[in-house]
Amino acid sequence: MSERSGFATRVGVILATAGSAVGLGNVWRFPYVAGQNGGAAFIIIYIGCLLVLGIPGMLSEFIIGRRGQSNAARAYHNFSGSRIWRMVGHLGILTSTIILGFYAVVAGWCLQYLFASTVGTLSGDAQYVANYFSTFASNPWKPCFWGVAFILMTHFVIVRGVQKGIERASKILMPILFILLVVIVIAACSLPGAWQGVTFLIKPNFSQLDHHVMLDALGQAFFSLSLGTACLCTYASYFSRETHLPRAAAQIAFIDLGIAILSGLMIFPAVFAVGVEPSQGPSLIFVTLPNVFQQAFTAMPLLGRVIAILFYALLVFAALTSTISMHEIGTAFFTEELHLPRKRSAWILTTVCSVLAVLCSLSVGAVEGISVLGQSLLDFCDNLTAKFMLPLGGLLTSIFIGWFANQRDVRDELTNHGTVAQRLFPIYQLTVRFIVPVLILLVFLHQFELL
Repeated sequence: MSERSGFATRVGVILATAGSAVGLGNVWRFPYVAGQNGGAAFIIIYIGCLLVLGIPGMLSEFIIGRRGQSNAARAYHNFSGSRIWRMVGHLGILTSTIILGFYAVVAGWCLQYLFASTVGTLSGDAQYVANYFSTFASNPWKPCFWGVAFILMTHFVIVRGVQKGIERASKILMPILFILLVVIVIAACSLPGAWQGVTFLIKPNFSQLDHHVMLDALGQAFFSLSLGTACLCTYASYFSRETHLPRAAAQIAFIDLGIAILSGLMIFPAVFAVGVEPSQGPSLIFVTLPNVFQQAFTAMPLLGRVIAILFYALLVFAALTSTISMHEIGTAFFTEELHLPRKRSAWILTTVCSVLAVLCSLSVGAVEGISVLGQSLLDFCDNLTAKFMLPLGGLLTSIFIGWFANQRDVRDELTNHGTVAQRLFPIYQLTVRFIVPVLILLVFLHQFELL
């Protein structure tokens, strides 16, 4: 490779990197975690966690990626000069590959529900909708088809390169995602009784605050920004030397927060309008919400169907912005380390992740015996990455940047060689050395239910 491509515009930098962070974790996980933890009070704690964990963690990966100007493994090696720290990059690449494999299964479910909403086969009573999901998830071929289809959609973007693929797709997908969110929020907030759901999100109830709420907020801040996956490191390697890293991190965190809050305003007004419990768990989007949309718009069934279509289209777009970034991590690694053409590298990752997606999909119920340690392969991959690999990657990155990296190099990257944000460096250094590792360790322990 004679010349390494990069993002062409500042808007491309922000939208592409924000797209890597904005995914199902914002549109689906944030609302139900907020619902389980008291709504607005949780959001206030979450904002604090973004400031003390999310943004410093993001900056650490930005610094390594832009300094290294290469895939994640080589970026850590270039910065440290040590093969030991290179393993942190390898960990991130492996983590993102596993996540892409099982994440594509859930994204494929969203594609199926978009299709079913469009053709009108998702309408019926509550029991029908619940049975619809269980029947579909245990089908031996339909979930596999949609999961692989989603990976191929991602592949189509990746093979076109950084500017013509990732950046161009982000400039299209992120505005569409925002517009869909706003449209559904307006429709949901116009329902009778919807204001109760709005109040739930904007009026803090501090009586519910305890250490579990704070730990959940920490975990949400960590996972929603894709920390520990090497995604931010890889994307930062495409940043220009003029990119203002602290400003970019703040803008991305703001977009992430805004999408998450809009998602809450999309879901909870409709949920309260029909009297559904706001603390529903992961089944919220595939079992509960189809019924919510039908009940909420009983007087206008056509509008209810349109809202369902828009909602699942929104989920597909949100998932796609994340899978693009996860695919790029491995594609960049194979391209630069094996000196392969980009298309061939992309096909390697697409093939590996498609096989993993099929196995994860079949493990949910279609085929018995595809399990690890008593869990379905999908659940095992989810737990392995979320509870162990992601926190470990984030922890090692903060330790490396805070204690082992050349602090002059860290300062030069953070401040663009002394031209911007010089007063932030002592604050950042203190945070990444002492606060971030402790907070990530708390996330780690909380994931294993040791706190």
